[in-house]
Amino acid sequence: MLDAPVRRALGPGLDAAAAGLDRVGVRPLAVTGVGWLVGVAACVAVATSHWGLALVLWLANRLLDGLDGPLARRHGATDLGGYLDLVADFSIYGGFVVAVAVAVPEARLACAVLLLAYYLSGTAFLTLSPLLEKRGDRGDGRSVLFVGGLAEGTETVVAYAVFCLVPEHAATVAWVFAAMVALTALQRVGLGIQRLGTRGQDLGPQDIRPQGPLRTTPDRPRSEETS
Repeated sequence: MLDAPVRRALGPGLDAAAAGLDRVGVRPLAVTGVGWLVGVAACVAVATSHWGLALVLWLANRLLDGLDGPLARRHGATDLGGYLDLVADFSIYGGFVVAVAVAVPEARLACAVLLLAYYLSGTAFLTLSPLLEKRGDRGDGRSVLFVGGLAEGTETVVAYAVFCLVPEHAATVAWVFAAMVALTALQRVGLGIQRLGTRGQDLGPQDIRPQGPLRTTPDRPRSEETS
């Protein structure tokens, strides 16, 4: 829900930082890899109840995730980079919730429900995106056409930061965020029913005018940035 305005606000700063990394020869996949390792460290910190360290590592992971896309555009973004970036994001998103369940036993049921909601929302997202692209929809330049909803990347950053700030309320945070992710899954399923239920399934992009709530933009190089 908040990703678009946040991307607009942070975009110039991330572009400037990416330009600096490019000047010293840093590669996009290196940033993705380091970011994933930092995310793994954040999950370990959560599982061992080092909440302050976990918060710092989590925010560092998100910063690095925001940098690999602008850096990739400077080098010529690749499908491999976008694919690995998405896998890295999903593994840390899930691993963080598992770590909370390890650290806070009373939150385990809520964390399990949150993971189920992630599974449903992720399935709706990853299956709908290529079908919409097949029908001629274009996204915002990221490697996968992004199907938004109530809970996006920005909301995840905030929810996980709240886990670290008030771990004694981890169960409540997990229940609330699970409800948000479940609503996002329903939004994506509803969009799929709306969009895929219209016109023929085998029409090519040249036969379709993009419609509905998804924003379209002119063609431009694909980005590694996905979250």
